Amino acid sequence: MNKEKNNLIKEYEKKIKLIKKYNRQYYEKDSPSITDSEYDKIKERLVFLENEYKFFKKKGSVQNIVGSPPSKKFKKIKHKKAMLSLSNAFGKEDMNDFLKKIKNFLKSYDSTIDFFSEPKIDGISATLIYENGLLKTGLSRGDGETGEDILNNLKTISQIPKKIDAKQIPKILEIRGEVYIGKKDFETLKENFANPRNAAGGSLRQKFSEETAKIPLQFFAHGFGIVEPMIFKTQSEFLEKINQWGFSTNPHSKLVKNLNEIENHHKKIESLRASLDYDIDGLVYKVNNIELQSRLGNTSSSPRWATAYKFSSEKATTKIKDIAIQVGRTGAITPVAKVQPVTVGGVVVSNATLHNEDEINRKDIRIGDTVVIQRAGDVIPQVVSVDKTKRDTSSKKYIFPEKCLCGYKTRKEINVVTKKEDAVRRCLRGYDCDYTAKEKLKHIVSKEAFNIDGLGKKVIEQLWNLKIIKFPADIFNLDYNQILKLEGWGSLSIQNLKNAVKKASSIFLDKFIYSVGIRHIGQENAKIIGNFFISIDNFSNLFNPLKREKLLNNLNELDGIGNTQILSINNFFANQKNVEVIKALIGVLQIKNFKIINKKGKFSSKSLMFTGGFEKMSRSEAKSLAEEHGGKVLGNISKKLDILVVGNVKPTKKKIEKAKGLKIKIVSEEEWYDFLNI
Repeated sequence: MNKEKNNLIKEYEKKIKLIKKYNRQYYEKDSPSITDSEYDKIKERLVFLENEYKFFKKKGSVQNIVGSPPSKKFKKIKHKKAMLSLSNAFGKEDMNDFLKKIKNFLKSYDSTIDFFSEPKIDGISATLIYENGLLKTGLSRGDGETGEDILNNLKTISQIPKKIDAKQIPKILEIRGEVYIGKKDFETLKENFANPRNAAGGSLRQKFSEETAKIPLQFFAHGFGIVEPMIFKTQSEFLEKINQWGFSTNPHSKLVKNLNEIENHHKKIESLRASLDYDIDGLVYKVNNIELQSRLGNTSSSPRWATAYKFSSEKATTKIKDIAIQVGRTGAITPVAKVQPVTVGGVVVSNATLHNEDEINRKDIRIGDTVVIQRAGDVIPQVVSVDKTKRDTSSKKYIFPEKCLCGYKTRKEINVVTKKEDAVRRCLRGYDCDYTAKEKLKHIVSKEAFNIDGLGKKVIEQLWNLKIIKFPADIFNLDYNQILKLEGWGSLSIQNLKNAVKKASSIFLDKFIYSVGIRHIGQENAKIIGNFFISIDNFSNLFNPLKREKLLNNLNELDGIGNTQILSINNFFANQKNVEVIKALIGVLQIKNFKIINKKGKFSSKSLMFTGGFEKMSRSEAKSLAEEHGGKVLGNISKKLDILVVGNVKPTKKKIEKAKGLKIKIVSEEEWYDFLNI
């Protein structure tokens, strides 16, 4: 096996070097030395190896990578309004939860909430900005915050008007949509591209728009960014109007009013899926009322008013060849089934998640079993069931390892909320575990964290294996001369990496807190914590055990931070190795103070707390408005509290009495609305 493994690794590394070489020729020198079909064959082999063997850590959908990012050719422009991702729903229960959350947030809204449904095109996102009716800017989605200037390429698409000839057009109008290639048109291109989405992405990345013009690209408009002045009241009105202005909108869009209508329409479009001339993987449901969209707002990564309801998963039968163990950045031990390659929904699958030890035991999954697998939401392959009638009589129950790959014993922690044992085993050594440390590095360079272009998961693997990096601070002290000697790296790619690392070395406090990878601290929690500490100097007091205890007690007062987060932060910084690693990282960065949303807001520098229910809004919306106006929301009453807002519906009398005793300002629900001019 060792000889076979070594041969596979050599083959893989050789092909990676070739891919990098061809990328440079195509994207940097515009002088390709092989045909696209030859390039795709190499890439297909790499996809197979990544999926088939555990020592090739899966990077993502390699089939969708077209050579290299366009950043070397196209000017980057910051979006006027971030292009966020959508949350996903995978069944009726998920959609019901989505509807409930909206109604709970908009507590006082008694009218029926209409939803607008649109097919979710599997294409390339783009945004168009019109000024006084003239198309002035065209950007790719990029990382959601910044896109690439691909205006000239977008202008080659006939369904994108260069000028809107109509009255009452907003002075600034940002149209968002998907660029795609029809299935029939793709038949003439399939020798050069892996799939229609790959072809659309590759065409938009052409340096010369004359080449893009040769590709039959199409465009469906589905949303908006900045609109000044806002003249639309609903999503359906917006699409109807822009359709009159010359934009293509999807004919299968529909207004729905409740869960039953959503389910019926969803099933209808799913039944049409195969007959459509473009790929879709679900339907997007949006609150139709644009004013309600604005009230609902966004989380850090997705709008609260929209979700993608994915189609039912496609299934296939295969056999488990082995069960491998993977270690995540939080130390989570995840079992992965290595299965005989099988095509599911048009994608070859050779790995499937088994979730955790309890899941293996519950389904009695064993090596050698014949199993049904599915790609949940067309994304994550998982084992659904075991066909025990086909099980070999010599089959043995799978015994989940109690040790991490690093050799240390794992543990199932007790959940502080449920008081029950977690289903997931974890290695709790943090950066002392090489496997955990490597995954933490991959998290730190990811888009949501430091967002370092040129340091993807595969590059991290390569630099780790060569002992060029081991801890986060190493990223900002790279020996570029050493990297330059590696196959696939040239002076231009080194300079691009230098620029990306330099840019990433300046980061806001909340982004830094999220990036270091403390368990249970997501992007929203990181913002709350960042708003509490404001500066890295204050945050660094967590390194001191005596100061940490007091700080964590204060943190516990914040709304949105509970015992789970407090315990996790304490455990993280109680590990001396973690402290050393984070201190070293701070030493090579410029960490900017937390950016207060509204320094001159009505509640700037004020802390608020809410008790009781409100008649016109939910507690969530009240909290969101307080923060929007510069306030800090606490979860407990203390001397640090400035304002207690008392709702009319069953407020807690003890909290009111305690606030009076501490001489805290008490505001009634009516006064709260007066503050906000509601």
